[in-house]
Amino acid sequence: MATVDKMPMLAEGHQHLMSELHRLKSVERPQIVEDIEEARAHGDLSENAEYHAAKERQGHNEAQIMDYEDKLARAQVIDPKSLSGDRVVFGATVHLLDDADKPVRYQIVGEIEADAKGGRISYNSPLGRALIGRSIGDEVEVVTPSGEKYYEIKKVEFI
Repeated sequence: MATVDKMPMLAEGHQHLMSELHRLKSVERPQIVEDIEEARAHGDLSENAEYHAAKERQGHNEAQIMDYEDKLARAQVIDPKSLSGDRVVFGATVHLLDDADKPVRYQIVGEIEADAKGGRISYNSPLGRALIGRSIGDEVEVVTPSGEKYYEIKKVEFI
């Protein structure tokens, strides 16, 4: 049975999905159809590499469209500015000190918006799961492939 879990995301993640879906439907899809028609004009389809490549691109494009439509249908758009408190929740920006007393900052976001190097981690990542529900002053331990890491929550913002 299919799951209909809500998919939390920020407004910018939702907008990005909408624009990607629009691009796939209005730019990619017509181009692929045109490529298929052109390849068909070359004759024998059984040995027509252009035709098979275009059909494969079409299948990939349609799968992406279905995936984005599913994510948008399950989207729960959350505005961090409407939140408050000292607990870490989805959308919060968390200031931490790592085990080397180096300050780090992450915003807890949806899976499609995650970019660890950009300071955005998924609520479903090991660190995201460890931080959710914690408060300022709490220490968290996260098991990573490179070993255990420890963080202390210094500040929680909703920006």
